[in-house]
Amino acid sequence: MASEPLPNSRTEPDGSAVIRVLSYNIRSMRDDTAALARTISACAPDLVLIQEAPRFFRWRKKLARLARAADLVILSGGGSAAGPALLCSLRATVERTEDLLLPLTPGLHRRGFATAVVRLGGARLGVLSCHLSLRSDERYEQGGMLLDRLAGMGVEHAVAGGDLNERPDGRTFRRLAGALTDCWAAKPWGSENTSTPADPHQRIDALFATPGIEVLGCGVPLGLPGVSEEDLRAATDHLPVLAALRVPPPRRGDEAR
Repeated sequence: MASEPLPNSRTEPDGSAVIRVLSYNIRSMRDDTAALARTISACAPDLVLIQEAPRFFRWRKKLARLARAADLVILSGGGSAAGPALLCSLRATVERTEDLLLPLTPGLHRRGFATAVVRLGGARLGVLSCHLSLRSDERYEQGGMLLDRLAGMGVEHAVAGGDLNERPDGRTFRRLAGALTDCWAAKPWGSENTSTPADPHQRIDALFATPGIEVLGCGVPLGLPGVSEEDLRAATDHLPVLAALRVPPPRRGDEAR
């Protein structure tokens, strides 16, 4: 576990933004939601990439309750994206959002992406939350769709993450890491493995960034002030991934988009 503190959010004099991004599978809020909210709040994120958000009866109200408890707001996703969702702090200025449903394979769970373009400080950023398939071939296709979606967002810089249902040696994980920066591999901080909280033995949740974004630290926030091991075990069946990133300011001409 890294001993240096993770940088706090701030805007640099040149307009670049240091941001905190959290990815978290919350298992439809079926566990200890107070522990879940405390954990999210202690991470002080600007953006939260959620997987397994509530999808059925009163799902918007449940997600809104979690956002409010963590001092955040809903950005996009939830039931309309088949589980992935985005939350954000009031620091983010929302440019646009879009929820996408991926092709359905009969007999398998429907998957989707929650996406948005936001501005933080002087920086413009695309964001995507995903929860990839349990089946290898479908998962690999969805990895390609994720890369295509990022490329089509019309932004220079983007962050994507979620529950990949695959370890770093898997072909879909390697496909994403070949095109994007695997934030944990670039600047390990905290702890590595995300599954399960009671026995962390594998990294199947990850955050990725496009080239040009500087990774200042990334990992499971064990030891972060306010994040307790008791809350992590009680909140859900995954551990969260927290990253601090420096996003460059837009180039001249991009500000008006």
